[in-house]
Amino acid sequence: MRDLSNRIENIEASAIMAISSKAAELSAQGLKVISFGAGEPDFDVAGHIKQAAIEAINLNYSKYTFAEGLPELRSELSVYLERRFGVSYSPSETIVTSGAKQALFITLQALCSEGDEIIIPVPAWVSYSEMAKIAGIVPLLAPTKKEKGFVLDPDDLRMALTPKTKALVLNNPSNPTGAVYTKEQLGALLETCLEEGIYIISDEIYSEFVYGNSQFVSMAASHAGAKDAVVLVNGFSKSYAMPGWRVGYAAAPQHIIDAMGIIQSHTVSHPSVVSMYAAAKALAHGEDFLEGTKTEYARRRKAMGDALSKIPGLGFSWPQGAFYFFVDIKGLVGKIAKGGQITGGISFANMLLEQSHVACVPGEFFGAADHVRLSYSSSFDEIMEGMERIAEFVGSLR
Repeated sequence: MRDLSNRIENIEASAIMAISSKAAELSAQGLKVISFGAGEPDFDVAGHIKQAAIEAINLNYSKYTFAEGLPELRSELSVYLERRFGVSYSPSETIVTSGAKQALFITLQALCSEGDEIIIPVPAWVSYSEMAKIAGIVPLLAPTKKEKGFVLDPDDLRMALTPKTKALVLNNPSNPTGAVYTKEQLGALLETCLEEGIYIISDEIYSEFVYGNSQFVSMAASHAGAKDAVVLVNGFSKSYAMPGWRVGYAAAPQHIIDAMGIIQSHTVSHPSVVSMYAAAKALAHGEDFLEGTKTEYARRRKAMGDALSKIPGLGFSWPQGAFYFFVDIKGLVGKIAKGGQITGGISFANMLLEQSHVACVPGEFFGAADHVRLSYSSSFDEIMEGMERIAEFVGSLR
C-alpha cells in the first residue's frame, strides 16, 4: 500500500489525552489515581440542560439542520454575547461547531492558505500548533515572559511578524498560565494587528472563570474596529460542564462565517441537533449554574494555591482565570527520585504519576520546560488528597 499522508509526519498526538490514558490504565489496575491532567469539569450537567435534551428527543429533533447550526441556538448566542460581554453579533454572524476545537480548526481553514503563518504566544495550549500543521499553516511561537504575567507584549508580537503572517491566536484567559488580558493590553495588541492587517483568533473558552479583581474583556468588544479583525471562539465544555456534548461556536464578520459554513457543510454537516437544542436552554437559563461553579472554582483555586505555597522547590503565580496552576519546578531539577533524576516537566510528571498516582501535564508540551500544569477542575476532596501526595513526593526527593 502507498504511504500515509505526509501531514501526519510532523503532528504530535495530544499530550493531555496521552496523560489521561496513562492515568486510566493505572485506574484500571485498581489504583486510585488523582487526575490534575485534563481540564474537564467534574460538575454534573445542570438538570434543565438534561431535560432539554430529553425534550429535543421527544420533539423529534433528529433531522438535518443548517450547516451553521440550529437557529434557536444562534439566536440565543446573539443575545448571550451582547448581555454577557457587550459585543453585538447578529445570529447570522455566528456558527455552531462540534466543540470549540472544531471552531478553531475551521477558522484556520477559512482564514489561511497553505504556507501562511499564525503567531501563537507561548506557553500555549498544545493543539494550536498541531491544528495549524494539519492545515498546512506554519505556527510561529512568540514567547511571553513570566515577569510580565505571561501576557504577549506588542513589541514581541511585532518581532514575530513576517509578510506571511495571517493571524494571531490569543487565548484569554490563558491555558496553561491563567493570565487574563486587561482592556489596555488587548487594545495595544489590536492596534498592532490592525496596522499589519492580520486577524485575531480570540479563544475565549475560559471567559466565565476569572478571579479576584481581574475582569474579562472580550477582544471583539475591547475597542472600536475590533469586530472587523476578530474571530471570537467559545463553547460549552468548560462553562456549562458539557465536554462530551461537543458544542462550540464562533462569532465573526459575515463573510468569515459564510466561509466557515461552507467548510463545515462538507465535513461534519453540523453538530448534534439534540446537543444544540440543549445548549440553547443552557444559555437561556444557566445563570445560577454559572455562579455556582465559579464560586466553587474559586474555593478550589485557593486550596490548591495554599497547598502549593507550602511545598519547597515549587514556584507559581496565582492564576487570574481558567482553572490551572502553571507550576515552576526548576527548584527540583537535578534531584533524585526512585525512578531516576528530575530533568524537567516530563520526568517529574512521569515519576509523580508512577510513584504517587497523581497526573499532571508536563510544561514542555506547552512550550515551557521546567513547568507542569495542574488542573483544579477535580473535586475539592481530590485536590486536597492530591496535594498531600505531591508534597510527600517532593519531600522524598534527595
